[in-house]
Amino acid sequence: MLRVFGLSLLLFALVTMNVSAQEPGWWGVVIAPEAMRPQIQSTPITQRPYRPFHFYGNTVRRQYYRGTIIPAPRDVIRGGGALLRGR
Repeated sequence: MLRVFGLSLLLFALVTMNVSAQEPGWWGVVIAPEAMRPQIQSTPITQRPYRPFHFYGNTVRRQYYRGTIIPAPRDVIRGGGALLRGR
């Protein structure tokens, strides 16, 4: 039974993985440190990492990479995980 649960969890992780290697990952910092702000502002919005509570930027990236503005369930999971990790 434990093996089935582990395989199911692995399958779920593989299915929810990002299919596009070009799409940026999640950064768990909501408010960027002062030293990072110029670097973030000089990066095009489509290449910046996703960040929790940054609705406009995240929406622009979803539209650019996926063609939809609606967040997927994986976005909620990854955004929450990034926020908890805080990296």
